[in-house]
Amino acid sequence: MLFPRAAGVLLHPTSLPGAGGIGDFGPDAHRFVQWLADAGMKIWQVLPLGPTGYGDSPYQCFSAFAGNPLLIHVPGFTGEPTSGNPHVVDFGAVIPAKQAALAAWLDTVPFTDEVRRFVQEQAHWLPDYALFMALKQAHGGVAWPQWDAGAAQREPEALRSWRATLAPEIDRIYKQQFVFFGQYQALRQACRDRGIKLMGDVPIYVAHDSADVWANPTQFQLHANGTLKVQAGVPPDYFSETGQLWGNPLYDWERMQADGYSWWIARMRAGLQQFDLVRLDHFRGFEAYWEIAGDAPTAVHGRWVKGPGASLFAALTAALGPMPIVAENLGLITPEVETLREQFHYPGMAILQFAFDGQDSNFIPHRYVRDLVVYTGTHDNDTTMGWWQSTGEGDSTRAADAVAREKDFAKRYLGTDGHEMHWVLIRAALASVASTVLVPLQDVLGVGSDARMNLPGRQAGNWGFRFTWAQLTPDLTERLRTLTTTYER
Repeated sequence: MLFPRAAGVLLHPTSLPGAGGIGDFGPDAHRFVQWLADAGMKIWQVLPLGPTGYGDSPYQCFSAFAGNPLLIHVPGFTGEPTSGNPHVVDFGAVIPAKQAALAAWLDTVPFTDEVRRFVQEQAHWLPDYALFMALKQAHGGVAWPQWDAGAAQREPEALRSWRATLAPEIDRIYKQQFVFFGQYQALRQACRDRGIKLMGDVPIYVAHDSADVWANPTQFQLHANGTLKVQAGVPPDYFSETGQLWGNPLYDWERMQADGYSWWIARMRAGLQQFDLVRLDHFRGFEAYWEIAGDAPTAVHGRWVKGPGASLFAALTAALGPMPIVAENLGLITPEVETLREQFHYPGMAILQFAFDGQDSNFIPHRYVRDLVVYTGTHDNDTTMGWWQSTGEGDSTRAADAVAREKDFAKRYLGTDGHEMHWVLIRAALASVASTVLVPLQDVLGVGSDARMNLPGRQAGNWGFRFTWAQLTPDLTERLRTLTTTYER
């Protein structure tokens, strides 16, 4: 699917300014939509919006369908449970403060017929999710395989008893999700009113400790007690010498195919109802995925296993029609992966930060095709200024001499002395033939490595970046708009 020529910004809503120590769907989100329009942007890309669990990662959510309650704007909540740094989300302080304020507010929200209709409309996931979260709280927050056997194994009589016992909390979660999606749809309408498309991110995998796995255990490769037989990850790569051990359960693709991929159809339908465009994360895993033992200490000793390939996407297309999907085709990409992507006409991605390392790379702008989404960097990269200022010293993935060669080539290729390298890369991306350009807000601001969103493999300290309105000056906004207009985006 060839997208119209456009530019956009990558910013997760938690990174917005505002009261409460974390960004949400309130007035600052609507102000940001107006800023996007003022800057000539036509796309706002966000990361997954689900309720986060371990490590505060939006890629490890308690549900693939539910919304993150931390993103709900609580009227009157003005507390600042932070370390005093407006550029960082202090999750350890924010989470209990926001949860307490949200619970108190939801107790004042009536359980109306509108809420009941919402619960009925979302019956394919919401009752399971609400019960899962209530059970998790009742069991002290431990992962579901550690719950009492009746709850963990979903014994019907045990679930009936728990539903009665936990009814008040279940109703509160119903109202929570009703409010979340109401605020989100208001924000989406604000985007529509200004000609801005919302682009979401659908991870290939779901968290082991999630309502999805607990409610559908036969769809995943698990032991009888719910623990992992095998898990997802990637082999050693640019980001990690020992690979990445993700801890996500792997799908039982044969069983999924046997029932017509119904779970995946429901998941993609929900994504397409939320977003105008969908970035499908780790696309190569649908062609072949890295399988690691469930108890492995690292991702080094895994094996490649064939994925569902075209049969999944044929089923999705038959059920949902042509889908506005962007395939995240980064990493160890084989010809088979590209054949699968091209078969369904999904544009791939190119990362400008990876274009100058001397490899035979399609990330270099003169090799771009129109059907492509170009990023200066992604949420998993350093910021452009952080990348440019790095010397490679102490970095096992980037030797100092290789970094020097990379920078020399980048300056020659881009015709620059290296000054304001973030704007140099933004201009190169916008000027390219690629239909879509997306720039992390950190690169628009020209901030360094301390504003990085995520360092793959790091267990803590990720996802915390926030900006302030003082950083988005009128001069910066006009500069971005001028470039966007110049290159007809």
